[in-house]
Amino acid sequence: MRSNIVSEASLSTRFKQWWEGIPFLTSVVVAVCSVIYLVCLLIGYDSFVEVCFLPSAVISKFQVYRVFTSILFHGSLLHLVFNMLALVPLGSELERVMGSIRLLYMIVLLATSSAVFHLLITLIAAFNPIYSYYQFMDECAIGFSGVLFSMIVIETSLSGVQSRNVFGLFNVPAKLYPWMLLVLFQLVMTNISLLGHLCGILSGFAYTYGLFNFLIPGSSFFSGIESASWLSTCVRRPKYIMCTGGDPSGYIPTYSGRNTSSETLSGNMWTNLSSWMPRREVVPQSTDENSRFPGRGRTLGAPQTETGPTNGSDSSLQARLLESGNSPVHPSSQEAIGAGQQRNNRRQPGVDARSTTLGAALSQEIASDEEIQKLLAMGFDKTQVEVAIAAADGDINVAVEILMTQQG
Repeated sequence: MRSNIVSEASLSTRFKQWWEGIPFLTSVVVAVCSVIYLVCLLIGYDSFVEVCFLPSAVISKFQVYRVFTSILFHGSLLHLVFNMLALVPLGSELERVMGSIRLLYMIVLLATSSAVFHLLITLIAAFNPIYSYYQFMDECAIGFSGVLFSMIVIETSLSGVQSRNVFGLFNVPAKLYPWMLLVLFQLVMTNISLLGHLCGILSGFAYTYGLFNFLIPGSSFFSGIESASWLSTCVRRPKYIMCTGGDPSGYIPTYSGRNTSSETLSGNMWTNLSSWMPRREVVPQSTDENSRFPGRGRTLGAPQTETGPTNGSDSSLQARLLESGNSPVHPSSQEAIGAGQQRNNRRQPGVDARSTTLGAALSQEIASDEEIQKLLAMGFDKTQVEVAIAAADGDINVAVEILMTQQG
């Protein structure tokens, strides 16, 4: 008797820990779908033809609500359990990457686009001049699996893996993975919507290749929603994930915007998705730059844009940055001017001992007055120019990078 109590308590604790580990929106979707099914079961409601996605009703009666009611209702307990168990890992990892509001927007976007594809294929099949197939018009699709197929396509495209394992039986190329699942599910469970799953796959591919980028708002849109008073109760929830700490570009990760990193992607889905999140692209420097002003210029007083390293010398740029505009010489420049410091160890009385004098002397040796005047004409302080040139070992381009970084 005692062992049964202990096992029940342990099972309850594990379920609680599992549930608390699911982010806010994913757990809300699971709870809403489960409650809807439970209510339907208790009241004996089984008229799913009233809430499913029925193309004939959407077209003739303009019942667009079916686009969203169809993904929340499920026809059986097995249908509900299977879909929710698939949603938890997919939704949780995507929500941790994008934030709760962005995931909600993506679900709405995928459900809507999948419904549009569904209608287009149905109309083409029914009214094409070669062979008319009207059965799709009266096919009733219900369940969250259409959105799940879209999520599978997105996760597979962003993971960077070359192959995927199908239920532990065999491996297939990653690009064929969603299609293999579509075929297997259709063979094993014949009473499922082939067109609903197919349109989910098409919607996922359209999303991953950036066809929906013009429909995805920026960070300010989601931040404005999160700051609204009517959402404050949800935002304060411990499991709620803010969008402000996610992707800086304000877009849901897409295939077309992913960073072309050479890193080998491995580990869990979170590592893969975060590694393939889009970064701000670095605008390549024009080869036709004015030779009078080498490097990258910017308007004084304007916020500095994010840039990435362009060559091998830039990789150590951060180590060369000056501590402040009044600092004599950055510590990283000590190597470059070590010989000069040894020659000036014995200073005559009355001579300024600041290392900026040494930086100026060295900069005059490695850079011409004309180059210094060019930098001064760009609006930089003379002392900063001399120290930057010394820290850059005479490389004018690197010196400009240092000055621009310090100005920012």
